[in-house]
Amino acid sequence: MKRVRANPGEGVRLREEILAAAEELLVETGREGALTLRAVAGRTGVSTPSVYLHFADKDALIEAVCLRAWDELERRMRDAARGVGDPFRALGRCGRVYVRFALDHPAQYRVLMMRQGSGSAAEACFGYMVEAVSACVAAGVLRGDPQTLALGLWSAAHGCASLVISQPSFPWPENLDAFIDDTVRMAGFGTALASRLPRHGISTEIAAELDAFAARLTE
Repeated sequence: MKRVRANPGEGVRLREEILAAAEELLVETGREGALTLRAVAGRTGVSTPSVYLHFADKDALIEAVCLRAWDELERRMRDAARGVGDPFRALGRCGRVYVRFALDHPAQYRVLMMRQGSGSAAEACFGYMVEAVSACVAAGVLRGDPQTLALGLWSAAHGCASLVISQPSFPWPENLDAFIDDTVRMAGFGTALASRLPRHGISTEIAAELDAFAARLTE
């Protein structure tokens, strides 16, 4: 059934309705190909040209749908870190939230982060990761270039999320949350220790420093 033509000023609301309908289709089918402008128009109750008034093409619609979910990820990450005085613990919480969000929104994550042409989402996510890592570098927990460190940590989180999403039949541990926690901990502690290691060889003094640092991390 076709809806009544929107009154002036209702464009924003119609855009949100189109996005909601597109998101439903993406989640229901799990396929980007099902998200045609004609299908979204039919579900929203408007004509296909009406959808074109808000989105230039299918790619623009898909990106808008997924970025709306991405905004939720940023809110979750900031909420998880809020009030946590230790930047390293805050970074760990953000990592867990990232992986859990990806598994809660596999269709959106697959489109945003597991295909070419999703630069805006990747840049937004990386910016927040660098911010969290920079706080750890300032506190002396991590050493090195924040962007390089953030890339390594992000690779670990994305690797965990994308493997679970793309290989659902693999015999993953029954307690998936514990597995995610262990993966994030290994990435974080490994980065903290590796950032103190020389490229070649470990002296007695460095080994003693690593022991002391490891004891501090486990307090």
